[in-house]
Amino acid sequence: MKRLYSNLTVQVLTAIALGVAVGALFPAFGAALKPVADTFISLIKMLIAPIIFLTVVLGIAGMGSMKKVGRVGGKALLYFEIVTTLALAIGILVANLTQPGAGVQATAQAVLRDGKKAAEAAKFTSQAGEMNWVEFFTHIVPDNVVGAFAKGDILQVLLFAVLFGLALNRMGPTAAPLVKTFDRLSHAMFGVLALVMKLAPLGAFGGMAFTIGKYGIATLLPLGKLMLVVYATMFLFIFGVLNLILRYYKLRLGPYLAFIKEEILLVLGTSSSESALPRMIDKLERYGCSRSVAGLVIPTGYSFNLDGTSIYLSIAVIFLAQAFNIPLSLTQQLSLIAILVVTSKGAAGVTGSGFIVLASTLAATKVIPVESVALLLGVDRFMSEARAITNVIGNGVATLVIAKSEGEFDEARHQLALQGRSVPENERSEPAAELPRVAQDSDLVAR
Repeated sequence: MKRLYSNLTVQVLTAIALGVAVGALFPAFGAALKPVADTFISLIKMLIAPIIFLTVVLGIAGMGSMKKVGRVGGKALLYFEIVTTLALAIGILVANLTQPGAGVQATAQAVLRDGKKAAEAAKFTSQAGEMNWVEFFTHIVPDNVVGAFAKGDILQVLLFAVLFGLALNRMGPTAAPLVKTFDRLSHAMFGVLALVMKLAPLGAFGGMAFTIGKYGIATLLPLGKLMLVVYATMFLFIFGVLNLILRYYKLRLGPYLAFIKEEILLVLGTSSSESALPRMIDKLERYGCSRSVAGLVIPTGYSFNLDGTSIYLSIAVIFLAQAFNIPLSLTQQLSLIAILVVTSKGAAGVTGSGFIVLASTLAATKVIPVESVALLLGVDRFMSEARAITNVIGNGVATLVIAKSEGEFDEARHQLALQGRSVPENERSEPAAELPRVAQDSDLVAR
C-alpha cells in the first residue's frame, strides 16, 4: 500500500480527482487555487532553459560528425512539416464531416448580440496574436544571451545551445574537460527536477480545481459537440496516424504511452505541455533514443511540432464558420491549411497559445470575423488539455522516428525500459555513452 501511495502516477491521478471535486463543490475556492498551479509551472519553467542548453550542447558535442547534426535537424524539421500538415488536413476533414458548429447558431448569435464584450475580448486576443514573421525569425537570435536565459525564451536558448555545441564539437579532445563539467551539471539539473516533481500532485490539483471552479461543467453543454469532435479527432490521430508511424519503425504505441504516463497525467492536470518538457528529454533517452537526438528534437518540436494545436486550430476555424453560417469553398479551406501551417508554428506549448494563434489566423484570412473567437472563451481551457497531451505524445513519437532513422536507438536500453528497469537521469552514476566520443574521435582535431 505504501509503495502504491508513493507512485507519482497514483498521486497525480488522485490530485486530479480531488481537484475536480473541489472545483465542482466549492467553485469560488477552486478558482482561487490558480496560483498553486502557476507556481508549480513556474518551478518547471525555471529549469527548462538550463536543461535544454546542457542537453543540446552535450548531444551535439558528442554527435561526432557535423554533417550528422545538420542531417538530424533537417530530418526533424521535414518530419514536423509533414505530420503537422497532415494533422491540419485531418482536422478540417473531420470538421466538415461532423459539422460541430451546426447546432450552436443560437449561441453564436448571442455572442454577436453581446458585441461590445465579445469585440473587446477578441480585439485583445487578436492584438496579442498578430504576427510579424520577419520579427518572429529575427527574434530567434538573442541580442543578449543572459537575457534569453532570464526570459526563458526557448528558441533563443536553443539557437545558442546549438552554436555552443557545434563549437565544442569542432574543438575535439580539448573540449573534453568542459564537456564532463557540463555532464555533471546536467545530472545536477535533473536532480533538481526530481525534487520539483514531488510537487506535481499539488500543481495538478490546483490546475484542475481552478479550471472546474472558474468555468464550471455547465459551460461545456452548449459547445459539447465541438469538444467531443476535438477530443475524438486527437484520439484517432494518436491511435491512428502516430500508431502507424511507430509500427513502420517497429515500435508499439501502447508501451510508449505507458512509459510516459506520468508526463501525460501531469499535462492533463496543469493544462501545459511545458510542464513535461524537461522530463520528456530524459524519458526518451531512457526509452532508447540517444541523448543527441532527444536533446535536439524535443526542444525543437516544442515550437515546430504541435500536432494537437494544429488539429484544434483547423477544427475551430471550420466550427466558427459553421456557427456563424459562413460557407467556405474548397479553395478557402486549402488556403486556411496553408496559413495554419505557418501560424501554428507561433504557438508555444503553454495554456491559451492556441486561442491566440486562432485569432491571428482569422485576422489574416479576413473571412470569419475575429469577434467570433469569443464563442470559444468558455471551453478553450477544457480543450487545452487535449492539445497539450497530443503535442507531448507527438513530440515523443517524432524523437523515436528520428532516432530510429539515424541508427541512434539503443534496443538494449529500450528493453530495459519496457521491463521497468530504466534508470532516471538524476540516479545515473556513469556519464552518457555518447560523451566520450568528444575525447576519443581524433579526426575532430582536423576540423
